[in-house]
Amino acid sequence: MYTKKPTTPEDVIERAYQGKCTKEDAFLLLEGNPFELFELANNLRASTVGDTVSYVVNRNIYITNKCVGNCGFCAYRTEKGYILSVEEILEKAGEARKAGAVEVCIQGGYIPEADVEFYLEIIESVKAEFPDLCIHALSPMEVNYAAGISGMSVEEALRRLKKSGLDSLTGTSAEILSDRVRKIICPGKINTQQWIDTITAAHKAGISTNSTIMYGHVETLEERLDHVFIIREIQKETGGFTELIPMAFLPYNNPVGEKMIASGKFSTTGLEDLQLIAISRVILHTYVNNIQATWVKLGKKLAQVALQCGANDLGGTLMEDQISTASGGSNGEYVSPAEFEWMIKGAGRTPVQRDTLYRKIERDFSNKVNPLPIL
Repeated sequence: MYTKKPTTPEDVIERAYQGKCTKEDAFLLLEGNPFELFELANNLRASTVGDTVSYVVNRNIYITNKCVGNCGFCAYRTEKGYILSVEEILEKAGEARKAGAVEVCIQGGYIPEADVEFYLEIIESVKAEFPDLCIHALSPMEVNYAAGISGMSVEEALRRLKKSGLDSLTGTSAEILSDRVRKIICPGKINTQQWIDTITAAHKAGISTNSTIMYGHVETLEERLDHVFIIREIQKETGGFTELIPMAFLPYNNPVGEKMIASGKFSTTGLEDLQLIAISRVILHTYVNNIQATWVKLGKKLAQVALQCGANDLGGTLMEDQISTASGGSNGEYVSPAEFEWMIKGAGRTPVQRDTLYRKIERDFSNKVNPLPIL
């Protein structure tokens, strides 16, 4: 039987294993046989984290759908919306805890009411009521905005947030770390350097973060790659990223998406999604151990396939993801732990439940959560 020989140069593969992938290497891998890229990424994944696939039982809590931002990709923001009270937030956190959640992801918008004290009260109240819940909250943009209207530095805001009980800052509002792109899709947001500076300050304050990339709109392939290389450079300096979450842009019900659809482009292809996951694993090898295949954006079946292309995490149960559904996402708002376990075993992997900081979770018979050492 004829077997086609691999076409990827040995020196490119060698640099990948050494954690020294260059941009030229990345382009070459993306231009070549995608299955060779997937195999390389899968092998790097296996050498880094083994055959376990993690997920977190969590709940998103959207404290407001109001925002003064003007992001062209947002289908969630409204001028006249709601702001949850602390009591309502605690009720949602309590429901999550009863359902076995170990994390609440608290998200909002940029509104004049949301100063640093606003967030401190929420975080302190949740931590006092549910001390074993990880609080994963706020974006670099929200921290910048709140610090500005509170008349304090970003560093001081982060210090106070950590003291109040913030466990982890989200790596959202990154979108694509290119000022050219940001001027088109989110001109009112912080620029690339401000995002980098805020994330770096968070890491130096002892607050870990994830990292994200929202791709598939107006960016070029080179800008996608530059974004991942920026994540690598930050991680070299701080070591504060827990994971990378590639998120495909959903083009429905928002101005950027309307222009895309009118031009005949309907979001990314499944192959593009898998290639970005794979090349991210290659670029970030030896630096960021965890690459997430987010089922909300990919769908459950493609997320399963992504586990063969460099991904090792499926994200969270969520319990609600209003932003994705508002943008036309059709993959639901909740996946149970039992279904995650089924998906992971069906991909030939071993499921592991984790917390925000990638600590393995064990449960005793009283249903208490016991974090174990980092995976």
